[in-house]
Amino acid sequence: MLSPGPGRLLRLLADAEAVTWALLLLGMTLKYLTRTTDLGVSIAGPVHGFVFLAYCVVVLVVGVDQRWGARRMVLGLASAVPPFTTIPFERWVRRRGLAGERWRLRESGARTAVERALAAVLRRPLPSAVVALLVVGAVFSALLAIGPPVG
Repeated sequence: MLSPGPGRLLRLLADAEAVTWALLLLGMTLKYLTRTTDLGVSIAGPVHGFVFLAYCVVVLVVGVDQRWGARRMVLGLASAVPPFTTIPFERWVRRRGLAGERWRLRESGARTAVERALAAVLRRPLPSAVVALLVVGAVFSALLAIGPPVG
């Protein structure tokens, strides 16, 4: 199984993050404005939290692979905070050719320990994806145990 390239993966997660933001905002509207149900927040909140974390992981993985500077990676991470900002960030990245179709570290030499670790992950995408989902799930579960971000 071939994994999607960095540009496609970033786009997929940017879109998913925006969609889950919309669902969460709809749920919050139903809960706080119309006071009809809190079911939307109960469902969309955890889904959005999971996708948010997955998007952040993808930004870091793509950033390391494509040799983004720290400023660009922080901008990518920050784009997940305001609703729907991941989409303009991803489009900006795409227009500038900052995340291509191929994983650089899968094919060329890694220079740092972080790049070597990421290269190993990219050469084994399926087992790495399973491990990544487990790690994101563990972080997500720990955050749920701590409690919701607001009241």
